Amino acid sequence: MTAALIRPVAIKLDEVTKARVKRLAEARHRTSHWLMREAITQYVDREEKREAFRQDTLRAWDEYRSTGLHVRADEADAWLAELEQGKDIEPPPCHK
Repeated sequence: MTAALIRPVAIKLDEVTKARVKRLAEARHRTSHWLMREAITQYVDREEKREAFRQDTLRAWDEYRSTGLHVRADEADAWLAELEQGKDIEPPPCHK
């Protein structure tokens, strides 16, 4: 990150949380500032992935509702078992 892109942001913490952050930062030999930035970055990364997964799920559900194409659970389980064994096989075909 370049300094020109970083902007300060105020965050209000209760005293207990503030003390916890300080203790953890000291234990990790980091600043409280670093710890909070890291926590926020990890949270945002995780939540972006969750949201992408949710959007993919909604798109898949819409596609199923419009086409009716699907794979049965036993077919998917068998395919996944083959993948777990290291076999590079095509997924089962969709059907109505």
